[in-house]
Amino acid sequence: MTATDLAARALSQLVIIDVQEKLAAAMDQDAMAALTRDCNILLQASRLLEVPAIVTEQYPKGLGNTIPSLQDSLEHACRIEKTAFSCHAVPAFRAQLHADRPQLVLAGMEAHICVLQTALQLQQHGCQVIVVEDAVLSRNPANKANALLRLRQAGVIISNTESVVFEWLGVAEGEAFKAISRMVK
Repeated sequence: MTATDLAARALSQLVIIDVQEKLAAAMDQDAMAALTRDCNILLQASRLLEVPAIVTEQYPKGLGNTIPSLQDSLEHACRIEKTAFSCHAVPAFRAQLHADRPQLVLAGMEAHICVLQTALQLQQHGCQVIVVEDAVLSRNPANKANALLRLRQAGVIISNTESVVFEWLGVAEGEAFKAISRMVK
C-alpha cells in the first residue's frame, strides 16, 4: 500500500479514540458537535459496511465513558480501556487488530496526544494509517494543527469523513449507499 491508496472496506478497521465525557467537556462545543457527528457517521458506516470498529477509553474512572451521543452507534464496536496514550501499547487493543485488515482509520481525541502516538506506533508496526481530520480534536486548535502536520510529515494519510465512507462504499448503489448519503447531508 502507498500513501495514495484509498480507504478500502475489506482492508480497513475503524478506531475511535477516547471520545469521553470529561475530555468532551473541555473542548470547544461547536468543534465537539462536529466531531460527534463525524464519529457517528464513521461508526454507522462501519456497521453497515462490516468494517470492524474499536473504541478506546483512556482511564474511564477519571475521564468518564464514551460520550452518550455516540452510544447508539457502538453496538458493533469492541471497547478497550487503557492508560497508555498510544492504543498500540495496549495488548488488548493489539489483540483486536485483524492481520488481514492492515489499514487503520483513526478518529477521536486528543489529536496531539493519543491519536498522534497511536498513529505513529501503528505506522511503525507496518499498518497503513488514515487519520480523519474532521473527526479528530484537541483542546487547543494549534495542537491539532501541529499533530496533523507531524503526521503528514511522517507519511500518515490525512483524510476526511466523507472521503473515507465513500471510499469504503466504492459505488453509488445499494441500501448502504442510500443510508450513508442520508447521513452526510
